[in-house]
Amino acid sequence: MSHVVIIGCGVVGAAIAYELSQVKGLSITVLDSQPPAQASTGAALGVLMGIISQKLKGKAWQLRQTSVQRYETLIPELEAITGRKIPFNRQGIVSLCLEGEDLADKQKLLEIRQSQGWELEIWDKAKLQNLCPQIVNEQVTGAVYSPQDRQLDPTALTLALVAAAQHNGVTCKFGVTVLNAQSSPQLTPSENSPQVCHQLETTAGTITADWVVVAAGLGSTPLTSQLHQKIDIRPVLGQALQVSLGHPLGNPDFQPAITGNDVHIVPIGGGDYWIGATVEFPGDRNEIPPNQELLESVKQQAIAFCPELASATIVRTWSGLRPRPEGRPAPVIGKLPGFSNVLLATGHYRNGVLLAPATAYAIREMIIPSNSQ
Repeated sequence: MSHVVIIGCGVVGAAIAYELSQVKGLSITVLDSQPPAQASTGAALGVLMGIISQKLKGKAWQLRQTSVQRYETLIPELEAITGRKIPFNRQGIVSLCLEGEDLADKQKLLEIRQSQGWELEIWDKAKLQNLCPQIVNEQVTGAVYSPQDRQLDPTALTLALVAAAQHNGVTCKFGVTVLNAQSSPQLTPSENSPQVCHQLETTAGTITADWVVVAAGLGSTPLTSQLHQKIDIRPVLGQALQVSLGHPLGNPDFQPAITGNDVHIVPIGGGDYWIGATVEFPGDRNEIPPNQELLESVKQQAIAFCPELASATIVRTWSGLRPRPEGRPAPVIGKLPGFSNVLLATGHYRNGVLLAPATAYAIREMIIPSNSQ
């Protein structure tokens, strides 16, 4: 039986653990220095911008499409196994169009998505006002509506993935740090033969592995450095806030996620909304103290779109560091260069929740190719 060790239990690591738990012949251990969903996952808004994204083709689009399709079956599957309710908004995403934006680009996106079998709608200002009367802004000229995109609670999702994986026999060890990764040449070495990472030294002892999956976000850089194949992942801070109105905005029966100018207004029930998120890059020392002015700016932009939010009470604010690959596109999915059994599933930047199911499929395929299942 092959032993797979997954390092990192944010939404990506948890999705991989659950996906692999359905494969016979694998023994799976998940390691994380903290409880699940504590880092970037715990600060995400869970807005799954797949169909409405500007990624039109290639790997970036395929990952999105795979995940959007999988979420429709994954959520009820996890709820059935765990008995947990995962907040999952099926009312779509409304992307506001602002003055000066080229509607020809929106029409092109609509036509491409229709050719791919997906729905999008272009709303004029009158239709937007009718369906989302809470949007009152002279600069908003209309919207693109994506009825098949979704929003969910990333923490609830991650905890359900962990519970379902454990139900299927996965061992999870939290509060455990990887101290060192040991590697050696393959048994039949040649001049260009890859290395094998066969053993991890951890604060809970030595763990042997047939496969190592690095899904540790920002923690991926020190781990890969230990194997002398550094994958450079840099932090980008995101801040968000939760506000309470005590009643729904606009039409109580139509509560989609609304996005405009990279500001999200996300209904979470009970008249509460998430608003976010900032994008804050590190300074010279890689430090990012949260910038309160930027968070206030995001809040004010949300109020500019939806003036009723001005009377909302702030319930809480929070922040998290997103893992962004340096000098290469996000995410990083594939074998660690020079190694036959170390797989990377990291650096998802702002799309970890969106791309978690597709990433899990990709890792499963690397370990158990379809033609050998």
